[in-house]
Amino acid sequence: MAEEDGNGGYHDAGANSAAARLSMKPQALLRASFRAGIALKAFDGVLETIGGALLWFIKPTAMNRVLHFLFQHELSLSRHDFVANHVLHLSAQLASSNPVFASLFLLSHGVVKVVLAVSLWMDELWAYPLAIFVFGAFSVYQVYRYAHTHSPALLVLTVLDIAVVWLTWEEYGVQKAAREAKAAG
Repeated sequence: MAEEDGNGGYHDAGANSAAARLSMKPQALLRASFRAGIALKAFDGVLETIGGALLWFIKPTAMNRVLHFLFQHELSLSRHDFVANHVLHLSAQLASSNPVFASLFLLSHGVVKVVLAVSLWMDELWAYPLAIFVFGAFSVYQVYRYAHTHSPALLVLTVLDIAVVWLTWEEYGVQKAAREAKAAG
């Protein structure tokens, strides 16, 4: 369908509206990816906070016994169950380590993630640079831990954290520009 373009010429309105939709999609995709990333960070933070609280109040040996009981059925079906074996291995390590450090680490890590994720969700401008710094520091620490453990899960988490840092940087630029444009009036 041809429409006048205001300069005496005509253009295909369907083609332009499709081009406009395509030009908007990358920014909308970035925004949706950013929102999904911080939602995952918030969920992870809640889980870490719960885990830290559990470690604080429940002795690791008791938790180890409960986990053995919970995964007993899975292991009877398959002695090589990936999740059950990894959870039980982690539980055994916690049972033989200092639970206070692990608890405080998980509590602080979890609370920081939740506070930053909620602040980012609410578009608090101060939270963007802080989140970039904190999540970047977490990534550096995870790379350090990976060098010692060679855990594939830790490597995947680090890649996801780096993606969230990049998405946060991009969203920070968008939010900052929007506020500057609004202030300029």
